[in-house]
Amino acid sequence: MKLLIPERPVGIIGYGAYIPRYRIPAAEISRVWHGGTEGTPVREKSVPGIDEDTITMSIEAARNALNRAELDAEKLRAVWIGSESHPYAVKPSGTVVAEAIGVSHSVSAADFEFACKGGSEALIAGIGFVGSGMADYMLAIGMDTAQGRPGDVLEYTAAAGGGAVILGPADDSLAKIDAAYSYVTDTPDFWRRQLEPYPQHGQRFTGEPAYFHHIGSSVETFLSETKTSAKDYQYVVFHQPNAKFPQKIARDFGFTKEQVAPGLLSPVIGNTYSGAVLLGVSAVLDIAKPGDRILAAAFGSGAGTDTFSLTVTDLIEKRRKLAPSTQTYIDRRTVIDYAVYARQRGKYLL
Repeated sequence: MKLLIPERPVGIIGYGAYIPRYRIPAAEISRVWHGGTEGTPVREKSVPGIDEDTITMSIEAARNALNRAELDAEKLRAVWIGSESHPYAVKPSGTVVAEAIGVSHSVSAADFEFACKGGSEALIAGIGFVGSGMADYMLAIGMDTAQGRPGDVLEYTAAAGGGAVILGPADDSLAKIDAAYSYVTDTPDFWRRQLEPYPQHGQRFTGEPAYFHHIGSSVETFLSETKTSAKDYQYVVFHQPNAKFPQKIARDFGFTKEQVAPGLLSPVIGNTYSGAVLLGVSAVLDIAKPGDRILAAAFGSGAGTDTFSLTVTDLIEKRRKLAPSTQTYIDRRTVIDYAVYARQRGKYLL
């Protein structure tokens, strides 16, 4: 069997989201670099404040997850953070977050990187950690303050935000994890070398050979191994570098617009990279009903896809009320122009 299934059933005990309040309209970026004549892939994107980074945003999402889990932070045995924009090249983000939220010093702290699937990579590892019995509870986070070179197509979508999940025993979960599957190849569609401030990408090469091949291969295998199809799920969340890619892959597998729409956040906040899928799952859990099944597939350039499914339990109704919804963060917005955006992102220095 190719599926990843833990010996001990595992589920999501609590979840949390965080999105910065600042937004820059895509039309504003087009105005500055293309005279307003170029089409835009999203309406606007989220922008971190001057005092925000992957660590500070991870702390906010983690606190929301702890509140929903109704769990003492000292019971966490791991804090793992997936991101491609860790504030330090040499110094972990995980230790800072663990200290800030009150985790015991008897904890595993680690940073994960796999482009846009760093968050799901931490989640998959966490399933094994809890599922093996080594720990009862762990925290997995996907968070980014994504980078885009000024004037590059990535600048339209490179946004900020993400999600956090606390994993624990399935019988105390608001969503049970059914199974997972990972598919990877060495496909150089997107990369950033050490000390380079912005990533580079393979233009249209990032589409069919990268995003569509990896998500397609992973989801196809997952559905085959679990003997399920699109009709067996109420919601689906795909990685969303833009609005078009996830909708196309959804149609290819027979998912409807109604199954996709609740977790499709890129049109209004952009691509939050490592946080995209966990943020989408957070938005879906905000509205899901007991018994609903959710399929999620994260894509990371370099390249690979993690696919997993959840079954929502009766505890969702109580626990989701214990922290702000994802939509609350989306609605809390302050629009800025390109000059303020460039200052907040430090672009005038590069």
